[in-house]
Amino acid sequence: MSTLGRIGTLLRTVRPLRPAQVVAQLRHALAPGHRIVRLDEAPALAVDAVPVPFLAPAGHARLREDGGAARIELLNRALPFEGAPDWDFAGEGPLFSYQLHQHDWLRDPAASPSQRASLLLDWVERHREGIGWDPHPISHRVLSWGKLLLTPRALALDDASDRALRRSLGSQVETLSRNLELRLQANHLFTNLLATVFGGLLFDGRRADRWLRCVDALRAELRDQVLPDGAHEERSPMYHALLLEQVLDALNLARASRRAPKELVDELRDTASRMCGALELFTHPDGEIALFGDSALGIAACPADLFDYASALGVPVQLPEQRGRLPYAGFVRLADERFCLIASVAGPSPEHQPGHAHADALAFELSVDGERVVTDTGVFEYMAGPARDTARATRSHSTLEIDGHDQAELWAPHRVGGRPEVAVVEATPGVSCEAFCAGWATPGVVHRRSFELADGVLSLRDRVEGSPRRVRLTLPFAPQLEPRLGEDRRSVRVPLRGGARLEIELPAAGKVAWRLEPCDYFPEFGLRQERLRLVGESDAFDDGSWRFRLTR
Repeated sequence: MSTLGRIGTLLRTVRPLRPAQVVAQLRHALAPGHRIVRLDEAPALAVDAVPVPFLAPAGHARLREDGGAARIELLNRALPFEGAPDWDFAGEGPLFSYQLHQHDWLRDPAASPSQRASLLLDWVERHREGIGWDPHPISHRVLSWGKLLLTPRALALDDASDRALRRSLGSQVETLSRNLELRLQANHLFTNLLATVFGGLLFDGRRADRWLRCVDALRAELRDQVLPDGAHEERSPMYHALLLEQVLDALNLARASRRAPKELVDELRDTASRMCGALELFTHPDGEIALFGDSALGIAACPADLFDYASALGVPVQLPEQRGRLPYAGFVRLADERFCLIASVAGPSPEHQPGHAHADALAFELSVDGERVVTDTGVFEYMAGPARDTARATRSHSTLEIDGHDQAELWAPHRVGGRPEVAVVEATPGVSCEAFCAGWATPGVVHRRSFELADGVLSLRDRVEGSPRRVRLTLPFAPQLEPRLGEDRRSVRVPLRGGARLEIELPAAGKVAWRLEPCDYFPEFGLRQERLRLVGESDAFDDGSWRFRLTR
């Protein structure tokens, strides 16, 4: 790319930033790093128990011991160690390092109280600076340590060790409160503020009083980031579920703390209720989330556990006003007793921080008889490279690519320059929806797609308006399936586990050259599976319909 082109990309990227972000980004560029604050005294706990047990850590985060050796398992990768881990290990990239320092793996039920205490105290002694003191891992670690302190018999500590642990945790909350990630916003700032308030509820004293002053900022951020339909603004079901658990954790503590303002308890309860309603829309019949945007399985708690946790805390599920539609986040769900379709009908979001967005407008996932059939690609890693580029690209999703361009201008692992125009034209919740997308590089060409579920038949119609362009239609299948393209190239047959067969009538068979080809599927971080996708290419496609029917 030319210098002028790079400047254009950069300008398109920074134009939507909020003023506070711009100022914080400039400060970070001029003075990178964070000032670590160390307390002389250990703050006293204000709470010693919570009304409802916290959820177990996510399935990917484990601490395993085999004889004298041990290993930390994260993101389908492992860090072996003897005695204590190398806290400065960076061999698996920044995301693994963040997960290592978040310490959720220490809550693995298989870990012993003495082993947990030993590793925590080793971290306190030996990791005095470094990546573990970035605001994001501090935020998650405050929650992890707080949960351990509030779980009976989770830690084996003598008085001196207990003071050392509380002094370190207080230092972390104080450091966090002075280094909020205003430059990044979105889920980072959400978790920064929630963890700071969590520390203010957990501890007593003047410093804890100051941390509690973030309550108003947290409440404002909850209202800003959790949209009126209950979905988180980043449009990632995985991050939505992660943040929902954090809100429930804060509510759990607030219910037990005499220090919690009533307005905070009410705000947390209302937010969690609406987020539960949105999570229900994101959940497939198999009980797991859809994989739109940066989403992978095994990172967040499964929806059923989150619903049970919410119920135990007295939080009802508040369904969206339009059942089967999240109009602010841009998702629709069409479902009957056999089909369940979840579709993305919006562009990268939020405008000021779309780092976890993919070019997936008008894409969908489909379950049939409880089995996933059409699947998103998921996410393998956050480091720059082919796997990251593949996960975000338009052709990796069940939508339409025009003239070889992604819908959005994707660059670097988390950057978006030019954005598509995406909007819903009409929607009958649970029955039908029509939306359009005009890509950033092809604004004069509009892709319109309609979805309809009626009388046991799922129908999609694709139209391309504008000057003729090269078009690529993609339909990626789940890895366990063996689809077969008909000899006439007009249909696909997909045998399902229960004995039924899905018949897919293809659009514009005479104008589109169809083929099945292998491609990657990343259902979990660090996990690559091969699957098949249906690809149709045409230089003359303007209109065509898909029909999905079940036969025996």
